[in-house]
Amino acid sequence: MTLVVYGIWHTLADAGEQFATHRVRWTSLSVGWLIVAGLAYLAGMIPCWWFWHRVLHAMGARPRYRETLPAFYIGHLGKYFPGKALVVVIRTALIRGPRVDTLVATISVFVETLTMMAVGALVAAGLLLTTTAESWLFWLALTLFCLAGIPTLPPVFRQVVRVISVRRGYEHVAQVVTALKLPLLASGWITIAGGWFLMGLSLWAVLQSMAPATELSQTIHLAPAQALMLLTATVGLALVAGFLSLLPGGIGVRELVVTTLLVPVYGELAAILSAVLMRITWLLAELIASVFLYASTRMQVRGKT
Repeated sequence: MTLVVYGIWHTLADAGEQFATHRVRWTSLSVGWLIVAGLAYLAGMIPCWWFWHRVLHAMGARPRYRETLPAFYIGHLGKYFPGKALVVVIRTALIRGPRVDTLVATISVFVETLTMMAVGALVAAGLLLTTTAESWLFWLALTLFCLAGIPTLPPVFRQVVRVISVRRGYEHVAQVVTALKLPLLASGWITIAGGWFLMGLSLWAVLQSMAPATELSQTIHLAPAQALMLLTATVGLALVAGFLSLLPGGIGVRELVVTTLLVPVYGELAAILSAVLMRITWLLAELIASVFLYASTRMQVRGKT
């Protein structure tokens, strides 16, 4: 927990420095649009949670929805520490029990996370073909898709798990992962793709919240569909690149991608600050959701005793 708190504090401190450097006051932001941004982000993550829940059941575990939902959102706080390993540790610790084998829980987290990243990279690659002249970003997205997507293909993933499990004496796990078939993964790909567009909508709301404090009103105006495509591609590539960088919260990497794609359209100030504000908005949304879900879970446990 101390490591998570440190990572969160570092993220908040960096954001404060960025706003101070560009002399933008927090009070000039629209709180209403930031709330919309946070809700859109949380909603965009729901397909990932639903897919993770289904993967657990496919592998023989039997967690309830009210158990996987808190574990999913609370576990995401671990990404603010270098290496991202705490995401797996926290989520597995919260979900394991008599109905969920520890190793199965661990494997399921990897399946969900890599699938989310692969879909995000593929969505970004497809949208970048029509939203930017920076061809190297398309090839970057395609490369990231291969890195995250190939390991999730059923034949590849089953073989990797089988080799590792047999070497460590977990033959039963090698049998369990045979339940991860293409129809299950395909349903996850389709629903998670929709979630990425909601996260693109979240970035749009972040930009709207900054309109009074930046030159946003003077920049190029895109049609709503064009703006959503550009922002979804931006979010997808930024998050996947940040994740694979293994830096806490993808700090620095996300900002590079966001500014490269948004400066030509929204201006330098809006692009730089939107990357920072998006990070803070999503962090606060995750914190609030985690606290609420944790408190609800504790109340349910106390009600049964």
